[in-house]
Amino acid sequence: MSKPSGLVQGTLDLLLLKILALEPLHGWAISQRLKSVSGEVLQVSEGSLYPALHKLEQEGWITAEWKQTENNRRAKFYSLTNIGRKQLESEAANWERLSAAISMVVQLSEA
Repeated sequence: MSKPSGLVQGTLDLLLLKILALEPLHGWAISQRLKSVSGEVLQVSEGSLYPALHKLEQEGWITAEWKQTENNRRAKFYSLTNIGRKQLESEAANWERLSAAISMVVQLSEA
């Protein structure tokens, strides 16, 4: 998903925060986890992923640290901060409210 047209604006932040709440990961692993967990429905391009991660880091919601991967390559691993956990809770609550409202509209009986 490059600038995900099929997703509500701002959803990528929520998805990335949730993935990183599970464990610290590097960029490629984040995209693979998102793809896998979503049944290959959600795919994020590098052109969307890295700017989003950079933004989350600037907000203080995640931190980054250079480490070795399982393949002995150097990669930036991203971790959720305490502020990021609070932001995740807030964004998840907003998503629940928004998705419930959308569901109510979609389930309206047609005339």
